[in-house]
Amino acid sequence: MTTTAAAQARVGLPTAQVRTRGIALRRSLVLMAFSALVPGSAQLVAGNRTIGRVAVRVWATLIALLVLVVLLALPFRSFVIGLYANPLTLRVLQVVVLAAGIGWALLLLDAWRLGNPRVMSLAGKLVSGVLALALAVTGTGAAWAASNIFGAQASLFGDVFGGGGITQTQNGRINVLLLGGDAGADRTGLRPDSMTVASIDAVTGRTVLFSLPRNLQHAPFPADSPLHKLYPNGYYCAVKNLSDACLLNGIYTLAMGHKNLFPGVKYPGVEATKGVIEEILGLKINYWAMIDLKGFEKLIDAVGGITLEVGKKVPIGSLHGKKGVYGWILPGKQHMDGFHALWFARSREYSTDYERMIRQKCVMNAMLKQLDPTTVLTKFQSIADAGKQIVATNLPSDQVGTMLDLAMKGKELPMASVSFTPPLIVPADPDFAKIRTSVGDAIAASEAKDQPSAASTPSTASTPGSTKKKTPNTTDDVSSYSICKVSG
Repeated sequence: MTTTAAAQARVGLPTAQVRTRGIALRRSLVLMAFSALVPGSAQLVAGNRTIGRVAVRVWATLIALLVLVVLLALPFRSFVIGLYANPLTLRVLQVVVLAAGIGWALLLLDAWRLGNPRVMSLAGKLVSGVLALALAVTGTGAAWAASNIFGAQASLFGDVFGGGGITQTQNGRINVLLLGGDAGADRTGLRPDSMTVASIDAVTGRTVLFSLPRNLQHAPFPADSPLHKLYPNGYYCAVKNLSDACLLNGIYTLAMGHKNLFPGVKYPGVEATKGVIEEILGLKINYWAMIDLKGFEKLIDAVGGITLEVGKKVPIGSLHGKKGVYGWILPGKQHMDGFHALWFARSREYSTDYERMIRQKCVMNAMLKQLDPTTVLTKFQSIADAGKQIVATNLPSDQVGTMLDLAMKGKELPMASVSFTPPLIVPADPDFAKIRTSVGDAIAASEAKDQPSAASTPSTASTPGSTKKKTPNTTDDVSSYSICKVSG
C-alpha cells in the first residue's frame, strides 16, 4: 500500500482504486439504463456516435410510427386492423421486431462494455454483467416471442383468409354463410350439416341467424348455376329412401362430383351450396366460412371452453357407432371443452335435426358472447393453430377489422333467430315464398329495434295478442331457448 493510500485508509477515505471501481460500476449501470430506455443513447454519450445516431433515429422512427397507428386507430379502427391483418404487414413486423430486439440487446451489452468492467471489482463485474445479460436475454426472448406471434398471424391470415367475397353491403347488411362440415369415416365426402346465415346490420352489428335444415328437399339452383340444367326443378331424387339422397346438405358433394362444371372455382361445393341458399333465402351472401368439426373442437379448446345452461341431457356417441352412446351432457350449468361442445352441437340420438339446429345456434351465440379480446391475445397461438383447421373462407384479410367491429357491437345486443323447421315449413315440401317472406320480416323486425321510435312503439310482430296475422315460428331470441341458454 502506498503512503497516500495508507493515509486515506487511516482517515476512512476510499482509495483511488476503490473510487475508480465504483465510478465504473455506476457508469455502467447508468449507461445500461439509458440504453434500455433509449437504445443508442449510451453510444452517443460514450461510444461510437455514428452507431448511436442510427440507433436513436431508428428508435424514434418506430415510436413515431406506433403513435401514428394509435392515433389513426381512434377514427379509423377498421382500416388499421385491416392493414395489420395483411400477411405482408405481419411478415414485415415479424422481421422488424426480431431485428429490433436483437439490436436492442447488443446495444445494451455494448453499454455495459462502455462502463469499463475491467476496472470494476469482482462483485461489480458480477452485478453489472448478470444484470446486462439478464436484460439482453429478456429483451431478445420477448422479441422472439412477439416475432413468432406475428409469424403465426401472417400464416393464419395468409392460409385462411383467401378473399373473393363481396365487400359491398347488401341493403345495409352483411350476410355471412357459416357451414359446419363433417367428413367422418361413415360419410361420403365432406358435407355441411350445419348451414346458417348470419345477417348483420352493417352499422349496429345487430344480427339475425337463419338456419336451414340439412334434410330440406327440392332446393332450387339459381339460373346461372352450372347444376341448374341437371336439376331445373330443384334438387330432388325420386327414390324411396331420402335419408342420404338429394338433400340440401348433399349439394356440396354433388358439386364436388361435377368439378368440370366449375372451371377455375377453387371450392365448387361451397360455391354451389352458397348459390342455392341465396336462392332459398332471397339474400346475397357477402362471405362464407366453412369449418371442419375437428377444427371446431380445437377452436373451443383454444378459447378456454364455453359455458351453457343445458335444458335436457344430450348423449355423447352414436347408436350406430362402434361405442354406441357412451356418455351424457347433463342438464344444468355446464362449462364445456371442445370435445363436449362438439358433441352438444352435433349429437343426433334421441333428438331431431331441428333441436340440433337450436343447440348449434346456442354454441355460436356462446362463442360470440364469451370470447373477449384478452383471450384472443393471450391464446392467439392456439387459436391460430385451430383456425388453420378451417377449410376456407372468402373473407379478405382487409375486412377482418370491419367484421371484428361488428362482432363487438353485436356482442352487446340480443341475437335473433329464425329456424326453417316445422311448423314454419315442411322440409320435404318447403314453401320457398314463405321462407323469403319470413326472412324479410325478421330483418325488418330486427332493424326496427334500432329505429328512434323502437323504444316507445312496440313491434306488431312481437306484441302479444296482436291482430296482425303472424307466421308461426318466426323470429325468436337465441337466449330464450329452453333446450339451452348462454350462461354468463
